[in-house]
Amino acid sequence: MRVVAVVLLALALVGCGGGLERSAARECSKVSQPAASRRSEHAPVANLDAATTYDVVMRTNCGTFTIRIDPLRFPHAAASFVSLTEAGYFDRTIFTRVVPGVLVQAGDPTATGRGGPGYTTVDAPPAGASYDHGVVAMAKTKTQPPGTAGSQFFIVTAKKAKLRPQYAIVGKVVKGIDVVDLIGMLGGGSDLPSQVQHVSDAPTQVVEIEHAMVVTT
Repeated sequence: MRVVAVVLLALALVGCGGGLERSAARECSKVSQPAASRRSEHAPVANLDAATTYDVVMRTNCGTFTIRIDPLRFPHAAASFVSLTEAGYFDRTIFTRVVPGVLVQAGDPTATGRGGPGYTTVDAPPAGASYDHGVVAMAKTKTQPPGTAGSQFFIVTAKKAKLRPQYAIVGKVVKGIDVVDLIGMLGGGSDLPSQVQHVSDAPTQVVEIEHAMVVTT
């Protein structure tokens, strides 16, 4: 079953993040789609050190952005995201979904929207979980329990997306949000609030995560 971040959820938007006009000063370089692959990893056996700052730096053909990981609220998902990054799981993968003004989604090396690392984690989301501009959360299917995380993640490009607290939040973009917003403009359209799994959600050009790395301080 395809992993879709907002399947069958009525999603209301309050404003849009980053605007819907592409900056004339920045464009994504044209790249060929990397070969799809299937990869399995092992779930991490320990959570992250709460005293350490974990930044995941993702370099794409549209620019580089940095995700500050939150190791406390969803500890299993956060540890998994960092572990997958360190294993090179996200390298040479693409953004599979772009819904302008809503979200961008990546993290599937099969490029089908159905791939994953061979395991999942679960962190029960708190009732007050908020999906604001730049929040990075883990996608799940409608049949999986709230807080389930594999490898597919989405970044919110809306100013504030009113989603039910069903998605594990691993962090927030703290640098390069303009890059994320640029990627967010490369979609064909949106059919929200119905099922977000149609061809209109495919990016209008290849957006590749060329390399992702973890920086700790």
